[in-house]
Amino acid sequence: MELIQTDAYTWEIPRTGGMNVPARIYASAAIMETVKKEETFKQLVNVASLPGIVSRAMAMPDIHWGYGFPIGGVAAFDMDFGVISPGGVGYDINCGVRLAALGLEEKEIRPHIEDLVVALQKHIPSGVGSTGAVKLSLADLKKVMKKGSPWALSQGYGRDTDTGRTEEGGCMENADPGDVSDRAMDRGKNQLGTLGSGNHFMEIGVVDTIYDPAAARVFGLAENQVTLLIHTGSRGLGHQICDDFLALMTKKVHKSGIALPDRQLACMPVQSAEGQAYYRAMACAANFAWANRQVLLHMAETVLMHTLGISPRDLRMRMVYDVCHNIAKIETHVIDKEKRKVCVHRKGATRAFGPGNAGLDPAFRDTGQPILIPGDMGTASYVLAGTQKAMEETFGSTCHGAGRVMSRKAAKKAAKGRSLQQEMEKKGVFVRAAGRGTMAEEMPEAYKDVTEVVNVVHGSGISKKVAKLRPIAVIKG
Repeated sequence: MELIQTDAYTWEIPRTGGMNVPARIYASAAIMETVKKEETFKQLVNVASLPGIVSRAMAMPDIHWGYGFPIGGVAAFDMDFGVISPGGVGYDINCGVRLAALGLEEKEIRPHIEDLVVALQKHIPSGVGSTGAVKLSLADLKKVMKKGSPWALSQGYGRDTDTGRTEEGGCMENADPGDVSDRAMDRGKNQLGTLGSGNHFMEIGVVDTIYDPAAARVFGLAENQVTLLIHTGSRGLGHQICDDFLALMTKKVHKSGIALPDRQLACMPVQSAEGQAYYRAMACAANFAWANRQVLLHMAETVLMHTLGISPRDLRMRMVYDVCHNIAKIETHVIDKEKRKVCVHRKGATRAFGPGNAGLDPAFRDTGQPILIPGDMGTASYVLAGTQKAMEETFGSTCHGAGRVMSRKAAKKAAKGRSLQQEMEKKGVFVRAAGRGTMAEEMPEAYKDVTEVVNVVHGSGISKKVAKLRPIAVIKG
């Protein structure tokens, strides 16, 4: 398999064998060595072999081994001849990130930071199987799946301006609860307003560095400002929807005449009954995830005000943006100088629409879309902006985080005998987790250097750096 470096940050795999299009990886030389060891690029080649794929199969610098598609993978499929794949979206549908900025500086909350992290852990449900304070009837759950963030706003969670700062306005159209199984709804009905487990977290941070002052002003960010970052998704609802449709498509795909290089790439034509049913069910999970983050932000705001003993006017919390990972969307892109509707899969990748895009709120038409790149519990996170080059090269996509370099099992082994909580506190980061195992699985060494990942997408021009955030308190599931 030939791997050609075309510039400092771009690597190409020419079309060979069963590939329908070439493949591209955005990476530095150091990151590429990690990718080669995992042989993750073989998964990308398999994606390039799927029917109806358009232009090329792509991977972002946070690429690592995933189910079927590599995590960090991006692929677009023709609406008439292409496919839709649950493995190309992932189990945690719309696992995304929401960022809010506070009207406080670090010096104002540093004396209270331990109290804040304890209060957040106490009042924000987290961990495997956690249930929330929002109890939904079946009828209300269906409304959440249909309406997303706007449903949460109608119940008093947040502000009307939040939807303009949420991808898709916090609601995908065509969501149909009729395509969601009873098992999936049963798993989701008590999980609205919960953080979950694994790499999900809530983080209090500080704006450490501003790279683009003009864009930072539009985003509402300033140096030394306190921020709140939330990373979670659709919980058990989304997981079960993925599981249900993987099982269905695994049975159906061979009858459709589609030859798969890997059974984990189970898929069906976009326009098939099964493909359309999956899209509608996936949209339900995406809407649930947006509502979940909307509720969590409101809950966190309440905890912060109560713990600090201040009013909303003093806290001055406002949304910066909410981005979505693990999704398939019908979007219009210019391909070979023609506008075409395609089904864009972003698995562990972030939408990165550039300036002037009609899909953005008018506030971001000049800057491009805000992009949120979380690090791990001991390193920085970044705020980026979408670019025109991303629209031209990656279907308006960029990286989504640091990307694992160590399996959860290996991370637990490496953490044995260490007090990660004490190590973090020595760095000025107060961490609380639902279990010691989670903290070990998510320790900093388990991930790539997020700064190097961000430098790749910035250097390649598919997104640009706006600000760097430094964590000071983290709660994990």
